[in-house]
Amino acid sequence: MNIDLSGRTALVTGSTSGIGLATASALHEAGATVIVNGRSQSRVDETVAKLGGSARGVAVDVGTAEGADALIAAEPDVDVLVNNLGIFSAAPVFEVPDEEWLRFFETNVLSGVRLARHYTPRMVERGWGRVIFVSSESAVFVPTEMVHYGMTKTAQLAVARGMAQAVAGTGVTVNSVLPGPTLTEGVEEFIRDRVGDGGEQEFIATQRPTLMLGRLIRPNEVANLITYVSSELASATTGAALRVDGGTAPTLIP
Repeated sequence: MNIDLSGRTALVTGSTSGIGLATASALHEAGATVIVNGRSQSRVDETVAKLGGSARGVAVDVGTAEGADALIAAEPDVDVLVNNLGIFSAAPVFEVPDEEWLRFFETNVLSGVRLARHYTPRMVERGWGRVIFVSSESAVFVPTEMVHYGMTKTAQLAVARGMAQAVAGTGVTVNSVLPGPTLTEGVEEFIRDRVGDGGEQEFIATQRPTLMLGRLIRPNEVANLITYVSSELASATTGAALRVDGGTAPTLIP
């Protein structure tokens, strides 16, 4: 199976670290022209230099309407949109204030909505495109300590499914990818906060015991699925919620 994205332009939000960086790297290796995005100009420049070739970057915070507008102005057309930007934290659900619920919703959900609202109709005009929301197994197996995060991930599933229905039969697909606990810089910090120096295995045993993999997922493993869904090979996959969660969510669907 050969994934060839030559001639395609792919935008990956939040792509200077973690799953976003791994995805940008995988899409670049598949031949796509990759647009790197992050809030820090220095980190965007560093990532673009690391990727090399035709990669380019836009340093804006797409978690805001102004940032999304700036990104669209800089890059008005793409063939593949990977809505990867996301934030997470642990907090008792009854202690999460209104402003945190709104901040999480704007960053994790509206960032992708704003970009998809612009780019997807243009993909339809060209008869080909891929829109991917990087959701989470927390969308269907909401962690008690991260309800405000899980809420946003569930919302992404609804948005992606509805958008897929809106562009049915056009050659454009819209899907969600649901990673499980993935070993990124942010998750390493989260693990330290939850189990101290106990490390990955203690975190799995005490916090995510349903993780069948026996270890945390690696960013490139998530990126592999995103790259496939971004390709021509996934032409019959749309409106789907695709799990790459190591078996964490104890459900059959999605």
